Amino acid sequence: MALTTTDLKGFLPLLARGKVRDVYQLNDDSLLFVATDRISAYDALMKNGIPDKGKLLTALSDHWFSLLAPICPHHLISTSVPDSIPAEFHPQLVGRSMVVRKLKVFPVEAIVRGYITGSAWLEYTKTGTVHGIKVREGMVESEEFDTPLFTPSTKAEQGEHDENIHPDKIKELVGERYAVRISELAVALYSKAREFALSRGIIIADTKFEFGLDTETNEVVLVDEVLTPDSSRFWLASAYEKGKPQDSYDKQYLRNWLTARGLCGKDGVEVPEDIAVGTKQKYVEAFEMITGKKWQ
Repeated sequence: MALTTTDLKGFLPLLARGKVRDVYQLNDDSLLFVATDRISAYDALMKNGIPDKGKLLTALSDHWFSLLAPICPHHLISTSVPDSIPAEFHPQLVGRSMVVRKLKVFPVEAIVRGYITGSAWLEYTKTGTVHGIKVREGMVESEEFDTPLFTPSTKAEQGEHDENIHPDKIKELVGERYAVRISELAVALYSKAREFALSRGIIIADTKFEFGLDTETNEVVLVDEVLTPDSSRFWLASAYEKGKPQDSYDKQYLRNWLTARGLCGKDGVEVPEDIAVGTKQKYVEAFEMITGKKWQ
């Protein structure tokens, strides 16, 4: 049974419901993120969720936060349900919760691309650029870039679309000092994660990071989720072949079903059980290959 919404009956103030996470105020310094099983595709929210998707995202983020901590501080405090929350709410929260530091989030999606695919490939075929950056001529779809590209976008309000921007533009959004730091950290985090994932048989084609500011220490901190199938393209390394699209360990299974039925961009579509199960299996496979753990 998929959990598509949480209800703590006013025990904690609900600050926001995002595409996946319900965010509660825990105290003055920390928040409670709860990853539901909601799923969206083509910027449209499906009527039903994918069972255990929120738990898989939480477990995978926890893995990556630990692995990447030497490179960049992160906001995760604990994945345990706080003792202060009554037991009646625990079934909604166990395995889905992240207690995180409350930080000022930068209005930037820090996207790093190691391979040319998706919107980057479409832009390249038209202009020879990616986010306005001139890249090597003669590339083919899914080919690896010479070096990872930092290709940010604006962080839009919910319901709006992010806008791809040239890296130089984020200086106008966050200032030069933080723009440089975010770019450096994003590429360093991606490079470390890509190396680790490749050793487990997974190619991380691209990913999206988000960062916040610790105003007391002036440190840039890794926030939100990290390196999940919702924020990244994972490809099976053994099946990789440049020059064509690759099968992904993400929502592509669902997207293909929607596309075949002309349902792209429609809210409230009910996902059939077999498609929900197939989508979940993609998430499970990614989790097991990357962490080396069996999903229970």
